[in-house]
Amino acid sequence: MNDDLIKELGTLTSEARNPDTQDIDLLPTAEILEKINTADRDVPPAVHRELPQIAAAVDEIVAAFKCGGRLIYMGAGTSGRLGILDAVECPPTYGVPEDMVIALIAGGGEAVYRAQEGAEDNPDLGREDLQKIRLTEKDVVVGIAASGRTPYVIGGLRYARQLGCTTVALSCNKSAAIANEADIAILPEAGPEILTGSTRMKAGTAQKLVLNMLTTASMIRLGKVFYNLMVDVKATNAKLVGRTRRIVMEATGVSYEEADRVLSQCDHNAKLAIMMILSGLDADAAERALAEASGFLRLALQNTRDNND
Repeated sequence: MNDDLIKELGTLTSEARNPDTQDIDLLPTAEILEKINTADRDVPPAVHRELPQIAAAVDEIVAAFKCGGRLIYMGAGTSGRLGILDAVECPPTYGVPEDMVIALIAGGGEAVYRAQEGAEDNPDLGREDLQKIRLTEKDVVVGIAASGRTPYVIGGLRYARQLGCTTVALSCNKSAAIANEADIAILPEAGPEILTGSTRMKAGTAQKLVLNMLTTASMIRLGKVFYNLMVDVKATNAKLVGRTRRIVMEATGVSYEEADRVLSQCDHNAKLAIMMILSGLDADAAERALAEASGFLRLALQNTRDNND
């Protein structure tokens, strides 16, 4: 089994030795950093090549959200932690329920801070974790694995496909095994790491960029953005309260005092405040107009103008 694993790893680009950094242990600090920065430039083009597959995944995620489904990330180690990082930002940034985007990591919560040896090697744990959150066919499951061979992720994707879920594989190797377990394969292959097999680096950056795209584009498609303003942000701390005021001021051109006054009337809901200011409607009428437009602020404003003409 160990011989097979060594042979398999030898076929993966993310595990190959980088010919440009074989002297890196002899270099001074500035030159080490130059090598790292140069290698990182491989990442954006690798992600760009995968834009059609990323777009296909976004369309499936949006469709799932619209019918009450969820986006579920699953991975091990760095891949799992990147999924968590993306998922936990969605509720405060876009005002969505906390269970709309879920991240699972092999080994559970303890694995966020320290390695849980062996957890990623058990495909049954992937299935069991999905069963615990009551996976349904409405959900989209994204399996994240830099190497593309993580058994935990493979087990989860297989179970998800059995249920009829849309499945997405995110790996940094074109020969990724998880690509065979998914409906959509996103494979930004950015080449060997500056330290052989240290996939928290280029591979991790590529995965982070893709995950950013999946949620950001999906939330835009759901009407969570007005122009390029995050109008559904939750004002849960002092910084975000300030941000909501600034968003309202940017969107409407009103003063700080006027933005604060209107926000105080609608529980610091930036989208609702903007709708009230730009339409002249009171809070209840503005809320109804937004509901009729499925939360799309531009559409709600246009419908209001059309009704007034």
